[in-house]
Amino acid sequence: MRPLSIREGSLMVLAASLLVLSGCSHTGASDPYAHTSPPAVTAAVVKVTRRDLSNDFEIASEFIPYQEIDVHAKVSGYVNKLYVNWGTHVNQGQLMATLEVPELNDQVLRDEAAIQRDKQGVARAQEELSRAQSTYTVANLTYTRLYGVQKTQPGLVAQEEVDVAHGKDMETSAAVSAAKDALAAAQQQLAVDRAAMSKDQAMFDYARITAPFDGVVTQLYAYTGSLLPAGTSTSQNALALCHLAQNDLLRLVIPVPEAVVPSVHVGETVKVQVVPLDRIFKGKISLTSDQINLQTRTMHTEVEVPNPKYIIVPGMYAYVQLPIQSAVNALAVPIQAVESSNPEEGTALVVNRSNRVERHPIRLGIETATDVQVVSGLQEGDRVIFGDLTHYHAGERVKPEPVDLGSVGANE
Repeated sequence: MRPLSIREGSLMVLAASLLVLSGCSHTGASDPYAHTSPPAVTAAVVKVTRRDLSNDFEIASEFIPYQEIDVHAKVSGYVNKLYVNWGTHVNQGQLMATLEVPELNDQVLRDEAAIQRDKQGVARAQEELSRAQSTYTVANLTYTRLYGVQKTQPGLVAQEEVDVAHGKDMETSAAVSAAKDALAAAQQQLAVDRAAMSKDQAMFDYARITAPFDGVVTQLYAYTGSLLPAGTSTSQNALALCHLAQNDLLRLVIPVPEAVVPSVHVGETVKVQVVPLDRIFKGKISLTSDQINLQTRTMHTEVEVPNPKYIIVPGMYAYVQLPIQSAVNALAVPIQAVESSNPEEGTALVVNRSNRVERHPIRLGIETATDVQVVSGLQEGDRVIFGDLTHYHAGERVKPEPVDLGSVGANE
């Protein structure tokens, strides 16, 4: 190995010096960042807002018409003309069908003839009474005059004439009484025949079958030419004209559990979700049995739902949401923003103005499926961390990122 030259030795000393200086320079450059904080982590946050909260009890039921009946004929007859069909909408009093009942028509004609005869009999009785009253007036006047002359001038008028006049007076008086009785009897007969006429006319009018209420013909049992028996028949299988249902107002019959009974009030508005239509309608609690069934431990409750446009069809499935608890304009946060220790207390992580985490104990109120009421511990507009709260600790600096709760709900 040959010895190094002076030039080569100088170069090696220079290279070593540069390496030493380079190491010193690297060490010196890292010192200013030795005490810098780690970068802030991203935290999803939501704001504390005010909203109306309601804790509902949901129960399923099926729509039924407000009322429905089989329309029967009041008199027996054959269907002459039919004015309705399946699905026909009718108003109260609207003509639905007419029946052919010939015997009733003949009976009405006989009643009219009897009334005319009775009217003539009454007229004759009135004339007979007038004639009898006139005869009685003359006889009574004659007797009164003869009797007066006999009293003032005895012997001027024979007693026989006075007795004859008196007898005539009594006879005509009796004739007046008989004429009055005959007139009364004729008038009573007229009243009887008029009553029979009214009855037969009413029965004849029953040959026109009209709608008892506004509704829809959901089934048609008889057609033109069908024989409809009278609705007063004791037969349970008597043929009806049709089935009529009132569908512009529907009912939901729901068995309310005993625990929910105290929260049910007649007249209260409730939400009704109609599953086939995927829509929510407003209903009203119309009545309750006000008694708990001891076998099922439920209370019979009915909810009325207006259906003026016939959008809902009876038989459709629906969910009734009965409000058990409610709060208006209450402070609320999503459930995912609260770490609850018990039903009334919990903890929320608030991001302050310096973007650092603060742990706030809070008191809780009504809890819904998505939100919880904040009774105390937070203020409107506070930013709270949304999601898994175990990843954060008090004093930690974070980078807040607002969460769109609408998109979160859609994704879920």
